[in-house]
Amino acid sequence: MADKKIAPRLFVIFAREAHEAVIFRRGPSAWFHIIRWNTKNDKFYPGAWLKGRIYPEKCDLSPDGELLLSFIHQGRSLKTDYKDSWSSISRSPWLHALGLWSQGTTYGGGGRFTDNRSAVLRFYPVAAHPNHPGAGLNVSFIATDTSFARETDLAPLHRSTQEIAGVEWTGRDQRGRLIYTADGKLMCAGTKTRQATCLADFNNLVPDPQPPSFSATAPVGAKKRQRRVGPK
Repeated sequence: MADKKIAPRLFVIFAREAHEAVIFRRGPSAWFHIIRWNTKNDKFYPGAWLKGRIYPEKCDLSPDGELLLSFIHQGRSLKTDYKDSWSSISRSPWLHALGLWSQGTTYGGGGRFTDNRSAVLRFYPVAAHPNHPGAGLNVSFIATDTSFARETDLAPLHRSTQEIAGVEWTGRDQRGRLIYTADGKLMCAGTKTRQATCLADFNNLVPDPQPPSFSATAPVGAKKRQRRVGPK
């Protein structure tokens, strides 16, 4: 009997002040894929593939939806100056680090944006990696082992709202829609008069790492090409 295909797992983070979101897709288990979602028109734009581990609950999206704060573990980087885990800030939906802070442990890590260009990281203060200095970003730190209350106040983890039993993840988008993920699909819950709608099916994707877009490599504050809302 052929092995049953395992559906990818999906986790979503919404921007607070824009119709933007990022979807973290895990599958195969060693790979993560990041997808940008325009929640106003339900268009999707593929971004980075990473062979390693991303902790979506520790990640965040800037209020304007432009920047992505990620926490990543990649064992093959252990003997480099990146260590094996780090927090980074990039342009969504890519992982080209504009700022990167090596950590070397999966304890704590990640953080939250406090405004469009400021973030608090869950770790002791460390200098940014010299190749990713975070120009134009304002980053502060909280020590998670000594101030759990402050971590909860300033950099809470993202979690499912658990509004639907038996699914992987649920949450509310900027339009107030109840969104959930199940079996590799992004779903919009039905109302009393309408059935649930599949917004996107991410099952039939295979790892396909591509270089980041030109605009994704521009430092914060530098002029960059205007983000297109859809394909030409």
